[in-house]
Amino acid sequence: MARFYDVIRAVIDNYRLLNDLPTFGLFFGTLAVRDLRMCADALGGSILHYLDKSGLECDAILRLENGFKIGGEALIAEGRAKLRRLTEEIDTKAMKEPSFRMIIVAEGDYAYAATDGTLICPIGCLRP
Repeated sequence: MARFYDVIRAVIDNYRLLNDLPTFGLFFGTLAVRDLRMCADALGGSILHYLDKSGLECDAILRLENGFKIGGEALIAEGRAKLRRLTEEIDTKAMKEPSFRMIIVAEGDYAYAATDGTLICPIGCLRP
């Protein structure tokens, strides 16, 4: 696994991905979901993907047995709106209401809660 990170770092250091955000986003998303799975495993949970027939999609849903995007503020706002919409679609008679909504971002020194309660968390802040 260390070799994989070395390759990714070399590519980023050589600026090959800076002009190709979709590819960089794919790498980031893959690593984010991997890190989320490690956290979920430590908590006895699982990571799910959601896509419905209307096209509403959520890259990662942390489901605990006891009850992500690269870009700036515009994409974070878009993600917050999608998470609110997804939360409204949940049939709370069939499952519990989500404990929180979170967007994982590529950089930043600390996590914070947006005005609607959505957590904005840099990937470096995730820990089991």
